[in-house]
Amino acid sequence: MDGDVDLAHARAPQGLRLYAVGDVHGRLDLLEAFHRHVAAEIEADAPPDWRVVHLGDYTDRGPDSKGVLAFLAEAQARDTRNVLLAGNHDLGLLEFIDRPEPYGLFMTNGGIETAASYGVHWSRFGFPVEDQAALSAFHAALLAAMPPAHIDLLRSLTTSFACGDFFLCHAGVRPGIALERQSRDDLVWIRGEFHHHSGLYPKVIVHGHTPVAAVEVKPNRVNLDTGAYYTGRLSAMAVEAGDKRLLTITKEGVSQSSAAVTP
Repeated sequence: MDGDVDLAHARAPQGLRLYAVGDVHGRLDLLEAFHRHVAAEIEADAPPDWRVVHLGDYTDRGPDSKGVLAFLAEAQARDTRNVLLAGNHDLGLLEFIDRPEPYGLFMTNGGIETAASYGVHWSRFGFPVEDQAALSAFHAALLAAMPPAHIDLLRSLTTSFACGDFFLCHAGVRPGIALERQSRDDLVWIRGEFHHHSGLYPKVIVHGHTPVAAVEVKPNRVNLDTGAYYTGRLSAMAVEAGDKRLLTITKEGVSQSSAAVTP
């Protein structure tokens, strides 16, 4: 079911500034820099209201998943206008917490780095991952090292957020399915069918999940995942009324550009 909202005409709700930020993957340094920039903008411009929507994948691969979860827990406790969506890696960590599997997402796609950020190093527990005793000991050590607040935060994550003419989620949506009826698996995992769909949706989809060299801006969607954990570039978008800006956060600072549609 195609809708009729394209990016050029999409608007945030009156009086609200919307920020969306892509996959963090343990890059606490870039996340902190993004939040400092947002705080400075909000203080300087004093918009009537605002939301900062984090598109998920806070953990795995990068150097400080623990720091990212601690930062986000504090940010949301301070102000619930910090919205946290679930990514597949965040749910993969929860799945490992609930039932450790040697070949699940966590153990095969960056979870070793997440555990290391808590001081739990797989190399101390032996190889291979099929060794159930080693895996059980590793799992127990990670549970002991993770503050309950971090696990509670992961369990509290939602999978989508609608705001004005925008629908925000981690991975994307399945074409032909109403936005309010999208499955959790599609919201955190979908790629091909979503990426190849050129039709419009009832809202513009803002997502991450699939790394791209530069922010991908299409009439029907915006992909903000620029592989922060290995490129050193965290990408975000700001929308106020009909104005849309892209933000690129690096160690050197924050740069801005207009959200122009890419071919």
